[in-house]
Amino acid sequence: MRAMTRLSSLPSLLALLALTLPACALASPRLVSLGGGVTEILFALGKGPQVVGVDVSSLWPPAAQALPKVGYVRAASAEGIASLRPTHVIAPDSLAPPAAIEQLAAAGIRVDRLPEPRTVADAAVRIRAIGALVDEAAAAEALARAVEQRVAAVPVPTGERPAVLFVFVHGSGGLQVGGQGTVADAMIHAAGGRNAARGYTGYRPLTAEAAVAAAPTVILATDRSLAGAGGLDALLAHPGIALTPAGQAKRVVVMDDLLLLGLGPRTGEAVERLHMALK
Repeated sequence: MRAMTRLSSLPSLLALLALTLPACALASPRLVSLGGGVTEILFALGKGPQVVGVDVSSLWPPAAQALPKVGYVRAASAEGIASLRPTHVIAPDSLAPPAAIEQLAAAGIRVDRLPEPRTVADAAVRIRAIGALVDEAAAAEALARAVEQRVAAVPVPTGERPAVLFVFVHGSGGLQVGGQGTVADAMIHAAGGRNAARGYTGYRPLTAEAAVAAAPTVILATDRSLAGAGGLDALLAHPGIALTPAGQAKRVVVMDDLLLLGLGPRTGEAVERLHMALK
């Protein structure tokens, strides 16, 4: 992994680029990919050899984990990115801080920001958008259609949908619950469930009262959230879960974070897996 030079100003950033990136000297694009879903799409489109750096959320495919890291998409370092001599940065529109974006643009590095996907249909939209950015429109169209077809093939439930409560641990914080408007909500619906968290959007801290009122029959969590909660036994012992039908039946579905929430090329697979787990 290359060492990242730490610089503190735009002039020093420009000086670094002058030393490492002669104008138009590179034969092919050098891409920095920020955001796990963006990275998955680039690799699925065959652009992996051109990706020279990623952020810490880029956990798939395994080849991406071996690349230099440039922090987190919401706390990007212009200096760290520039040290990798990129020609092009592709990121969600949550890319921050604004100063880093301005520094990269001023240094002549192309920065494309894409809308954050919120629905299952947005996965195909983002695939097509990234394909257009990297001159892989035909491959992106084929990949997007494959995702759409796989999602569409998941049977629509004819009976009552299972009530699913998605719980999430962010950083060192406590358990939170995903309401409407979250990616988890979209995935639950696409897989044939219904979100047991009703009446609010986004994430809220899990309380025992709200969990009991939601009465989920299934708890949905990610691998990293389960680890953050202290493991399966600790999750089931949480006062907000222990008294629910799902907690009493010990019915917990655990999925890989990026598979479930990434809205990338594996979205169809994720919907299928969740659908089968909810049956």
